[in-house]
Amino acid sequence: MDEILKLLHDIIDKNSLIYGVLSKVRVKNEENFSKVTIKPVLIKNSMNIQFTYHYKNKVMHKNINLNESSKEIVRLIDTYFRQAVLFTTEADYQILISKKGKVKILKKKPTKSLVDLSHNRKKNYVIEEGKPCPFLIRLGVMNEKGKIYSKKYDKFRQINRFLEIVSDVISKTEIKESFNIVDFGCGKSYLTFALYYYLVDILGLDVNIVGLDLKKDVMDFCNKVARDLNYDKLKFIHGDIKGFNDFEKVDMVVTLHACDTATDDALSKAVMWNAKIILSVPCCQHELFSKIKNPIMVPMLKHGIIKERLASLITDSIRSNVLEILGYSTQMIEFIDMEHTPKNIMIRAIKKSNYNKKAIKEYIEFKKFWKLDDLYIESIFGNKLTDLLNINNDVDL
Repeated sequence: MDEILKLLHDIIDKNSLIYGVLSKVRVKNEENFSKVTIKPVLIKNSMNIQFTYHYKNKVMHKNINLNESSKEIVRLIDTYFRQAVLFTTEADYQILISKKGKVKILKKKPTKSLVDLSHNRKKNYVIEEGKPCPFLIRLGVMNEKGKIYSKKYDKFRQINRFLEIVSDVISKTEIKESFNIVDFGCGKSYLTFALYYYLVDILGLDVNIVGLDLKKDVMDFCNKVARDLNYDKLKFIHGDIKGFNDFEKVDMVVTLHACDTATDDALSKAVMWNAKIILSVPCCQHELFSKIKNPIMVPMLKHGIIKERLASLITDSIRSNVLEILGYSTQMIEFIDMEHTPKNIMIRAIKKSNYNKKAIKEYIEFKKFWKLDDLYIESIFGNKLTDLLNINNDVDL
């Protein structure tokens, strides 16, 4: 076994190990593991080797420091296994043990590449993990010591992704005075509270934030939480988007997962206020499903599930295009990962000018291609949009 130990010391000293498999047990026993896999991991800036013991109905992990890991591998080979394959950056090694205990080591060209060794690397979030945050504790995302509950980790990531986007758009916006923000369809308001916490407690800005939703009991709950946290300029109102007129001036509008044409209602309000920033993640979209037509696109349109997704993408493209017509610089960005929700496209819009002539032409041609008329977005935006569309007849585009 000295030959194996020497090889292991050489591999570990060079930090060249990528992955390893110990297999072909000497004596089969259902109580014992059938194989062991090994890989390097970085834990708290210290390199370790992670051993994964594969049993019939479970696996067990054990992290061992570099000094002891070679001894553990040799012990496993000497006691349990007749073969080990070690993949390194320099070569692949196959270790074979005969029935009489004779060791044979075969060396081949490397077949694997080194991967990220960070086992528990923490992302640099806007709201740090492990640091108590009052609103996250109150809403049941973390405990009083700052530990994120496992079932709420996706929500924690979503909150931080949202704040990263907010941080970016705020850095591009001139804020001279009190900043008014409306969150349409705020629901339980994780992101509304996060927005207030970030802008007020972290950036020290003077903001007024209103969350609006149709669920009265939820709004009552959110108002109580805001009072408990002493968030004096955060309030929640029970009501619908069309009927909200509490502010004459709104600088930022957030609308996340407003169903169907409710997103268009929110965008219309934002444009009416001449909002500097719009962050919109549309939800279910039904209007265009029965309207889009194009004989060339029949291979897509004849399949319901494909047509539904296509209609959703066309709807969001039209919304972005309309905002561009009205002087906004827009981007379609990923809000959160696909594995968490399919509704992950955010329209991020920043006010730049009065209107965009090029966007007018694009909009008209796009509608013609899909044979679209009588769109809700045009009716809700009214003359503010249709007057600009008529510019197509008067200017050289």
